[in-house]
Amino acid sequence: MASTMPRSVPDRLRPVIAMALAAGLLAAMPATACTRCLRVFADGRVVVGRSMDWVEDPGSELWIFPKGLKRQGNAGPGSLEWTSTHGSVGVSFYGVATACGMNEKGLVANLLYLAESDYGTPVAGRPNLSIGGWAQYVLDSYATVAEAVTALEKEPFTIIAPVLPNGDPGVGHLAISDPSGDSAILEYLGGRLTIHHGRDYTVMTNSPPYDQQLALNAYWKEVGGDVMLPGTIRASDRFVRASFYINAIPKEVTGPKAIASVFSVIRNASAPLGISTPGEPNVASTIWRTVHDQKDRVLYYDSATSPTVFWVPLDQCDFTAGAPVKRLPLKGGETYSGDASAAFRPAEPFSFLKAPPR
Repeated sequence: MASTMPRSVPDRLRPVIAMALAAGLLAAMPATACTRCLRVFADGRVVVGRSMDWVEDPGSELWIFPKGLKRQGNAGPGSLEWTSTHGSVGVSFYGVATACGMNEKGLVANLLYLAESDYGTPVAGRPNLSIGGWAQYVLDSYATVAEAVTALEKEPFTIIAPVLPNGDPGVGHLAISDPSGDSAILEYLGGRLTIHHGRDYTVMTNSPPYDQQLALNAYWKEVGGDVMLPGTIRASDRFVRASFYINAIPKEVTGPKAIASVFSVIRNASAPLGISTPGEPNVASTIWRTVHDQKDRVLYYDSATSPTVFWVPLDQCDFTAGAPVKRLPLKGGETYSGDASAAFRPAEPFSFLKAPPR
Protein backbone atom coordinates (compact mmCIF):
# COMPACT_ATOMS: atom_id res chain seq x y z
CA MET A 1 0.00 0.00 0.00
CA ALA A 2 1.46 3.37 -0.98
CA SER A 3 0.77 6.80 0.47
CA THR A 4 -2.23 8.49 -1.17
CA MET A 5 -1.83 11.96 0.38
CA PRO A 6 -2.69 14.74 -2.11
CA ARG A 7 0.23 16.79 -3.36
CA SER A 8 -1.56 19.88 -2.07
CA VAL A 9 -0.92 18.82 1.55
CA PRO A 10 1.89 21.02 2.94
CA ASP A 11 5.13 19.21 3.72
CA ARG A 12 4.98 20.32 7.35
CA LEU A 13 1.62 18.54 7.80
CA ARG A 14 2.51 15.29 6.11
CA PRO A 15 4.17 13.67 9.18
CA VAL A 16 1.15 14.54 11.32
CA ILE A 17 -1.30 13.09 8.79
CA ALA A 18 0.89 10.01 8.39
CA MET A 19 0.82 9.44 12.14
CA ALA A 20 -2.94 9.81 12.23
CA LEU A 21 -3.38 7.31 9.40
CA ALA A 22 -1.03 4.83 11.03
CA ALA A 23 -2.76 5.21 14.38
CA GLY A 24 -6.13 4.56 12.81
CA LEU A 25 -4.89 1.41 11.12
CA LEU A 26 -3.25 0.20 14.31
CA ALA A 27 -6.41 0.64 16.34
CA ALA A 28 -8.25 -1.84 14.13
CA MET A 29 -5.62 -4.56 14.46
CA PRO A 30 -5.28 -7.40 16.96
CA ALA A 31 -2.26 -7.12 19.25
CA THR A 32 0.21 -9.97 19.10
CA ALA A 33 3.79 -10.50 20.22
CA CYS A 34 7.29 -11.83 19.37
CA THR A 35 9.78 -9.96 17.23
CA ARG A 36 12.51 -10.97 14.77
CA CYS A 37 15.16 -8.67 13.31
CA LEU A 38 18.24 -9.20 11.11
CA ARG A 39 21.31 -7.11 10.33
CA VAL A 40 24.21 -7.68 7.94
CA PHE A 41 27.38 -6.07 9.29
CA ALA A 42 30.48 -4.62 7.61
CA ASP A 43 32.59 -7.69 8.38
CA GLY A 44 30.05 -9.97 6.67
CA ARG A 45 28.53 -11.05 9.96
CA VAL A 46 24.80 -11.81 9.70
CA VAL A 47 23.04 -11.62 13.07
CA VAL A 48 19.40 -12.46 13.76
CA GLY A 49 17.60 -11.73 17.03
CA ARG A 50 14.15 -12.82 18.16
CA SER A 51 12.02 -12.56 21.29
CA MET A 52 9.51 -15.10 22.61
CA ASP A 53 6.56 -13.41 24.30
CA TRP A 54 3.91 -15.62 25.88
CA VAL A 55 1.37 -15.66 28.71
CA GLU A 56 3.19 -18.47 30.55
CA ASP A 57 6.51 -20.26 30.52
CA PRO A 58 6.28 -22.68 27.54
CA GLY A 59 8.98 -24.92 29.01
CA SER A 60 11.52 -24.16 26.29
CA GLU A 61 14.77 -26.12 26.18
CA LEU A 62 17.68 -26.34 23.76
CA TRP A 63 18.27 -29.41 21.61
CA ILE A 64 21.07 -30.75 19.44
CA PHE A 65 19.76 -32.80 16.51
CA PRO A 66 22.25 -34.75 14.35
CA LYS A 67 21.92 -35.31 10.62
CA GLY A 68 20.47 -38.63 9.51
CA LEU A 69 17.62 -38.39 12.03
CA LYS A 70 14.36 -39.94 10.80
CA ARG A 71 11.39 -37.62 11.25
CA GLN A 72 7.62 -37.96 11.11
CA GLY A 73 5.18 -35.07 10.71
CA ASN A 74 2.77 -36.38 13.41
CA ALA A 75 -0.30 -35.37 11.39
CA GLY A 76 -2.09 -38.71 11.20
CA PRO A 77 -2.11 -41.10 8.22
CA GLY A 78 -0.20 -39.63 5.32
CA SER A 79 2.13 -37.60 7.52
CA LEU A 80 5.25 -36.21 5.92
CA GLU A 81 8.34 -38.35 6.54
CA TRP A 82 11.92 -37.24 6.05
CA THR A 83 15.51 -37.82 7.17
CA SER A 84 17.50 -34.80 8.32
CA THR A 85 20.18 -33.74 5.85
CA HIS A 86 21.69 -31.20 8.23
CA GLY A 87 22.27 -31.20 11.97
CA SER A 88 20.89 -28.30 14.00
CA VAL A 89 20.48 -26.67 17.40
CA GLY A 90 16.89 -25.66 18.17
CA VAL A 91 14.77 -24.13 20.92
CA SER A 92 11.63 -26.09 21.79
CA PHE A 93 8.17 -24.72 22.60
CA TYR A 94 6.04 -26.75 25.07
CA GLY A 95 8.18 -29.75 24.10
CA VAL A 96 6.10 -30.18 20.91
CA ALA A 97 7.56 -27.65 18.43
CA THR A 98 10.78 -26.01 17.31
CA ALA A 99 10.35 -22.26 17.79
CA CYS A 100 13.71 -21.27 16.35
CA GLY A 101 17.14 -22.67 15.61
CA MET A 102 20.18 -22.79 13.35
CA ASN A 103 21.55 -25.68 11.33
CA GLU A 104 25.16 -26.58 10.68
CA LYS A 105 25.13 -24.61 7.41
CA GLY A 106 24.17 -21.43 9.27
CA LEU A 107 20.54 -21.36 8.11
CA VAL A 108 18.27 -19.86 10.80
CA ALA A 109 14.51 -20.38 11.17
CA ASN A 110 12.22 -18.38 13.48
CA LEU A 111 8.54 -19.28 13.97
CA LEU A 112 6.35 -16.42 15.26
CA TYR A 113 2.64 -16.23 16.05
CA LEU A 114 0.27 -15.03 13.30
CA ALA A 115 -3.43 -15.12 14.14
CA GLU A 116 -4.50 -14.68 10.50
CA SER A 117 -2.80 -17.90 9.38
CA ASP A 118 -4.91 -20.20 7.21
CA TYR A 119 -3.13 -23.33 6.03
CA GLY A 120 -5.98 -24.66 3.93
CA THR A 121 -7.30 -28.22 3.99
CA PRO A 122 -5.47 -31.49 3.31
CA VAL A 123 -4.99 -32.32 -0.37
CA ALA A 124 -5.29 -35.88 -1.65
CA GLY A 125 -1.85 -37.30 -2.33
CA ARG A 126 -0.04 -34.49 -0.51
CA PRO A 127 1.57 -35.31 2.88
CA ASN A 128 0.62 -33.42 6.03
CA LEU A 129 2.95 -31.79 8.55
CA SER A 130 2.18 -30.62 12.08
CA ILE A 131 2.83 -26.93 12.63
CA GLY A 132 5.20 -28.07 15.39
CA GLY A 133 7.59 -29.52 12.79
CA TRP A 134 7.56 -26.72 10.20
CA ALA A 135 10.66 -24.86 11.39
CA GLN A 136 12.52 -28.09 12.14
CA TYR A 137 11.76 -29.47 8.68
CA VAL A 138 13.37 -26.38 7.14
CA LEU A 139 16.44 -26.66 9.37
CA ASP A 140 16.73 -30.38 8.62
CA SER A 141 16.37 -29.99 4.88
CA TYR A 142 17.97 -26.84 3.47
CA ALA A 143 21.32 -25.05 3.45
CA THR A 144 20.26 -21.68 2.02
CA VAL A 145 17.19 -19.48 1.82
CA ALA A 146 17.12 -19.75 -1.97
CA GLU A 147 17.12 -23.54 -1.77
CA ALA A 148 14.32 -23.50 0.80
CA VAL A 149 12.18 -21.02 -1.16
CA THR A 150 12.56 -22.97 -4.41
CA ALA A 151 11.36 -26.15 -2.70
CA LEU A 152 8.68 -24.70 -0.43
CA GLU A 153 6.99 -22.47 -3.01
CA LYS A 154 5.75 -25.68 -4.64
CA GLU A 155 3.79 -26.37 -1.42
CA PRO A 156 5.00 -29.98 -1.05
CA PHE A 157 2.95 -30.52 2.13
CA THR A 158 -0.09 -29.21 3.98
CA ILE A 159 0.45 -27.80 7.46
CA ILE A 160 -2.03 -28.94 10.10
CA ALA A 161 -2.31 -26.52 13.03
CA PRO A 162 -4.24 -27.81 16.07
CA VAL A 163 -4.44 -26.12 19.47
CA LEU A 164 -1.37 -25.83 21.66
CA PRO A 165 -1.06 -27.64 25.02
CA ASN A 166 -2.45 -24.55 26.78
CA GLY A 167 -5.58 -24.58 24.57
CA ASP A 168 -4.68 -21.69 22.27
CA PRO A 169 -4.42 -21.91 18.45
CA GLY A 170 -1.10 -23.17 17.15
CA VAL A 171 -0.66 -20.75 14.25
CA GLY A 172 2.35 -18.87 12.97
CA HIS A 173 4.50 -17.59 10.13
CA LEU A 174 8.15 -18.41 9.49
CA ALA A 175 11.23 -16.25 8.90
CA ILE A 176 14.39 -17.82 7.48
CA SER A 177 17.84 -16.38 6.78
CA ASP A 178 21.29 -17.63 5.80
CA PRO A 179 24.93 -16.49 6.19
CA SER A 180 24.77 -14.53 2.93
CA GLY A 181 22.14 -12.20 4.41
CA ASP A 182 19.35 -13.60 2.25
CA SER A 183 15.99 -13.64 4.02
CA ALA A 184 12.42 -14.80 3.47
CA ILE A 185 9.08 -14.53 5.27
CA LEU A 186 6.60 -17.39 4.74
CA GLU A 187 2.91 -16.99 5.56
CA TYR A 188 -0.14 -19.12 4.80
CA LEU A 189 -3.09 -16.84 4.07
CA GLY A 190 -6.40 -17.98 2.62
CA GLY A 191 -5.07 -21.49 2.33
CA ARG A 192 -2.09 -20.56 0.12
CA LEU A 193 1.57 -19.91 0.81
CA THR A 194 2.81 -16.32 0.42
CA ILE A 195 6.59 -15.75 0.34
CA HIS A 196 8.41 -12.43 0.69
CA HIS A 197 11.98 -13.20 -0.42
CA GLY A 198 14.88 -10.77 -0.38
CA ARG A 199 17.60 -9.16 1.72
CA ASP A 200 15.31 -6.23 2.59
CA TYR A 201 12.93 -8.37 4.65
CA THR A 202 14.82 -8.01 7.91
CA VAL A 203 12.03 -7.53 10.47
CA MET A 204 8.99 -9.62 11.34
CA THR A 205 6.52 -9.41 14.21
CA ASN A 206 2.93 -10.68 14.13
CA SER A 207 -0.47 -9.38 13.02
CA PRO A 208 -1.39 -8.02 10.54
CA PRO A 209 -0.02 -10.08 7.61
CA TYR A 210 3.37 -9.02 6.32
CA ASP A 211 2.34 -6.87 3.38
CA GLN A 212 0.20 -4.75 5.69
CA GLN A 213 3.06 -4.44 8.18
CA LEU A 214 5.28 -3.11 5.40
CA ALA A 215 2.64 -0.53 4.49
CA LEU A 216 2.33 0.66 8.09
CA ASN A 217 6.08 0.89 8.41
CA ALA A 218 6.23 3.04 5.29
CA TYR A 219 4.04 5.66 6.99
CA TRP A 220 6.29 5.79 10.03
CA LYS A 221 9.35 6.19 7.80
CA GLU A 222 7.82 9.46 6.63
CA VAL A 223 7.61 10.61 10.24
CA GLY A 224 11.17 9.52 11.00
CA GLY A 225 12.40 7.58 14.00
CA ASP A 226 14.35 10.59 15.27
CA VAL A 227 11.05 12.47 15.56
CA MET A 228 8.73 9.85 17.02
CA LEU A 229 8.42 6.08 17.36
CA PRO A 230 5.33 4.14 18.53
CA GLY A 231 6.02 2.67 21.94
CA THR A 232 3.43 0.01 22.84
CA ILE A 233 3.93 -3.76 22.80
CA ARG A 234 1.57 -4.14 19.84
CA ALA A 235 3.03 -6.00 16.89
CA SER A 236 2.92 -3.05 14.50
CA ASP A 237 4.61 -0.74 17.02
CA ARG A 238 7.36 -3.27 17.62
CA PHE A 239 7.79 -3.71 13.85
CA VAL A 240 8.37 0.03 13.46
CA ARG A 241 10.79 0.27 16.39
CA ALA A 242 12.78 -2.79 15.37
CA SER A 243 12.96 -1.58 11.75
CA PHE A 244 14.28 1.83 12.81
CA TYR A 245 16.77 0.64 15.41
CA ILE A 246 18.20 -2.32 13.47
CA ASN A 247 19.08 0.08 10.66
CA ALA A 248 20.33 2.76 13.07
CA ILE A 249 23.22 0.55 14.25
CA PRO A 250 26.42 2.26 13.05
CA LYS A 251 27.83 0.74 9.87
CA GLU A 252 31.30 0.36 11.35
CA VAL A 253 30.13 -2.03 14.10
CA THR A 254 31.70 -5.49 13.76
CA GLY A 255 32.62 -8.57 15.80
CA PRO A 256 31.25 -8.98 19.34
CA LYS A 257 29.73 -5.50 19.24
CA ALA A 258 27.50 -6.68 16.40
CA ILE A 259 26.06 -9.35 18.70
CA ALA A 260 25.55 -6.80 21.47
CA SER A 261 23.92 -4.36 19.05
CA VAL A 262 21.29 -6.86 17.90
CA PHE A 263 20.65 -7.84 21.52
CA SER A 264 20.01 -4.17 22.29
CA VAL A 265 17.43 -3.94 19.49
CA ILE A 266 15.56 -7.11 20.39
CA ARG A 267 15.49 -6.08 24.06
CA ASN A 268 14.02 -2.74 23.01
CA ALA A 269 11.17 -4.65 21.36
CA SER A 270 10.60 -6.91 24.38
CA ALA A 271 7.77 -6.72 26.93
CA PRO A 272 8.46 -6.48 30.71
CA LEU A 273 7.69 -9.38 33.01
CA GLY A 274 4.15 -9.24 34.34
CA ILE A 275 2.58 -7.86 31.15
CA SER A 276 -0.39 -9.85 29.79
CA THR A 277 -3.60 -9.31 27.83
CA PRO A 278 -6.64 -11.44 28.80
CA GLY A 279 -7.72 -13.71 25.96
CA GLU A 280 -4.53 -13.09 23.98
CA PRO A 281 -1.80 -15.39 25.31
CA ASN A 282 0.69 -14.11 22.77
CA VAL A 283 0.41 -10.52 24.04
CA ALA A 284 2.45 -10.99 27.16
CA SER A 285 5.84 -10.81 28.81
CA THR A 286 9.02 -11.70 26.98
CA ILE A 287 10.05 -15.14 28.26
CA TRP A 288 13.34 -15.47 26.39
CA ARG A 289 15.39 -14.07 23.53
CA THR A 290 17.81 -15.67 21.09
CA VAL A 291 20.48 -14.12 18.90
CA HIS A 292 22.07 -16.18 16.13
CA ASP A 293 25.50 -15.28 14.74
CA GLN A 294 25.23 -16.86 11.29
CA LYS A 295 28.86 -16.18 10.36
CA ASP A 296 30.48 -17.95 13.31
CA ARG A 297 27.42 -20.21 13.83
CA VAL A 298 26.77 -19.46 17.48
CA LEU A 299 23.33 -19.43 19.18
CA TYR A 300 23.00 -17.03 22.12
CA TYR A 301 20.18 -17.55 24.64
CA ASP A 302 18.90 -14.86 27.03
CA SER A 303 16.29 -15.83 29.62
CA ALA A 304 14.13 -13.01 30.99
CA THR A 305 14.42 -14.53 34.46
CA SER A 306 18.21 -14.98 34.52
CA PRO A 307 20.87 -12.26 34.70
CA THR A 308 23.24 -14.20 32.45
CA VAL A 309 23.45 -14.96 28.74
CA PHE A 310 24.83 -18.30 27.57
CA TRP A 311 25.70 -19.55 24.12
CA VAL A 312 26.15 -22.71 22.06
CA PRO A 313 28.87 -22.72 19.37
CA LEU A 314 27.71 -25.15 16.69
CA ASP A 315 31.37 -26.10 16.13
CA GLN A 316 31.21 -27.79 19.56
CA CYS A 317 28.19 -29.95 18.63
CA ASP A 318 28.34 -33.44 17.17
CA PHE A 319 26.05 -33.51 14.13
CA THR A 320 27.36 -36.73 12.58
CA ALA A 321 24.76 -39.31 11.59
CA GLY A 322 24.20 -41.72 14.46
CA ALA A 323 25.28 -39.24 17.13
CA PRO A 324 22.85 -38.96 20.05
CA VAL A 325 20.16 -36.32 20.26
CA LYS A 326 20.99 -34.06 23.19
CA ARG A 327 18.97 -31.72 25.39
CA LEU A 328 19.97 -28.76 27.56
CA PRO A 329 17.63 -28.71 30.61
CA LEU A 330 15.97 -25.37 31.30
CA LYS A 331 12.46 -26.18 32.54
CA GLY A 332 13.52 -26.70 36.15
CA GLY A 333 15.01 -23.24 36.49
CA GLU A 334 18.47 -24.36 35.36
CA THR A 335 20.66 -21.59 34.03
CA TYR A 336 24.08 -21.40 32.44
CA SER A 337 26.79 -18.85 31.74
CA GLY A 338 29.17 -18.73 28.81
CA ASP A 339 29.62 -21.73 26.52
CA ALA A 340 26.96 -24.27 27.53
CA SER A 341 27.68 -26.88 24.84
CA ALA A 342 29.24 -29.31 27.35
CA ALA A 343 26.09 -29.29 29.52
CA PHE A 344 23.84 -31.00 26.95
CA ARG A 345 22.78 -34.53 27.84
CA PRO A 346 21.53 -37.43 25.65
CA ALA A 347 17.73 -37.49 25.34
CA GLU A 348 14.94 -38.87 23.20
CA PRO A 349 13.78 -36.32 20.60
CA PHE A 350 10.40 -34.77 21.29
CA SER A 351 7.41 -35.55 19.06
CA PHE A 352 5.86 -32.67 17.16
CA LEU A 353 2.47 -31.37 18.26
CA LYS A 354 -0.07 -34.09 17.43
CA ALA A 355 -2.13 -32.81 14.52
CA PRO A 356 -4.76 -35.21 13.15
CA PRO A 357 -6.07 -33.96 9.78
CA ARG A 358 -9.39 -32.14 9.83
